[in-house]
Amino acid sequence: MTFSSLGLSAELLRAVADQGYDRPTPIQAQAIPAILAGRDLMASAQTGTGKTAAFTLPLLHRLTAGGVARGRVRALVLVPTRELAAQVAEAVRTYGRHLPLRCAQVYGGVKIGPQFRELRAGVDVLVATPGRLIDHLERGSVNLSGVEVLVLDEADRMLDMGFLPAIERIAKQLPKARQTLLFSATFSDPIRKLAQRFQNEPQRIEVARRNAAADDVSQSAYLVDQGRKRELLAHLFEAQSWQQVLVFTRTKAGADRLAKQLGKEGIEATAIHGDKSQHQRMRALSDFKRMKVRALVATDVAARGIDIDELPHVVNFDLPNNPEDYVHRIGRTGRAGQKGAAISLVSGEERSMFAAIKRLVKLDIAAATVEGFEPQHRASTSGDSRPQARRRNGAPRSHSAHGGHRHGAGRGEHRDPTGRQDRGHGHARPKAHEAHRRPGKSAPRPSRQQATLG
Repeated sequence: MTFSSLGLSAELLRAVADQGYDRPTPIQAQAIPAILAGRDLMASAQTGTGKTAAFTLPLLHRLTAGGVARGRVRALVLVPTRELAAQVAEAVRTYGRHLPLRCAQVYGGVKIGPQFRELRAGVDVLVATPGRLIDHLERGSVNLSGVEVLVLDEADRMLDMGFLPAIERIAKQLPKARQTLLFSATFSDPIRKLAQRFQNEPQRIEVARRNAAADDVSQSAYLVDQGRKRELLAHLFEAQSWQQVLVFTRTKAGADRLAKQLGKEGIEATAIHGDKSQHQRMRALSDFKRMKVRALVATDVAARGIDIDELPHVVNFDLPNNPEDYVHRIGRTGRAGQKGAAISLVSGEERSMFAAIKRLVKLDIAAATVEGFEPQHRASTSGDSRPQARRRNGAPRSHSAHGGHRHGAGRGEHRDPTGRQDRGHGHARPKAHEAHRRPGKSAPRPSRQQATLG
């Protein structure tokens, strides 16, 4: 299947071709025809699958099919974070570059004045976070009575962040006769209830298994005392020659502290979390994409919407309280067919969290120790008392003695848990496939990495 067979307009096909794409991803192949047919849609797909293009392309087609009605918002995309708002708006502009449509993004953390002026100038597609959109509604700076399409992107995260009351207030301002598209990483019970409230007999599309991690992400863990995690992480950076790593902590203060400690170790690092200003967050993300810093230390909320082509490593410095957040975290790597490695640092206090994660993903994640960093109390996270194998160079050796299993690999197929077989020393990028590129997967560049538009 190619994009030209999906029924998109010539202008959109031209924009897709401008990006060098030919074949749609599975979520795009299923979602685009359904949206073009006017159906409400409830879609689940793991990150890095081209989800944004799956709704952006047919949305733009619909808005231009009967001519452009300037001066009113006709499509509204609600997203949970500022970073995701910026990325979705960029995708709308990229794929709509040959169309007479205007897109605006509104979110908190920046001055509201420029947003007023942009909205007054007339907007066809509005991408917004719920809180800032409520501000505009209360100030009378936006009118949503003409919205034809509502998109709830990363709906599960919006519910987790407590945006349901805001979404309900916004929905009351919309016409009842509209198309509603809901995208979520999972089809949890709260998501199904949300769909029942806002959608009309939606078509259901599920590309990934529920709570499944990306097949191209190797998952492994190191057992280490809590007080020595920072030392071990610094050791791994040098032993594995890591050049670009997204590191997750549980708290904002922990993110700041770890970034500062890594800096003292000679590892360029910066933190990103909700207490940072929008300017600070965008600068941190830009520096990380351009590889000016080796480590981006983030909290779960701040990391939503971070899309980086060929990000080689994700490290769980702290395990998440919610096991499903583990799936979201490691989904930052191994995107759109690229290889990635997810490494968790597990303390004795986190054994129950680690066991819950393994139950959720249905995978016996390989765990190991590094010589010199063995935990003082070697309680096994897998429920047995076998000693952990170890290696001097920091690469974990699993109980199977072959390293971590590649998620989804067939029986007998083993891969190095750190993913080094794909990157030499952990930072060389795999070659891009030249044939049939698709939205959500950009060709690698020698000096910097771009945010995925798909």
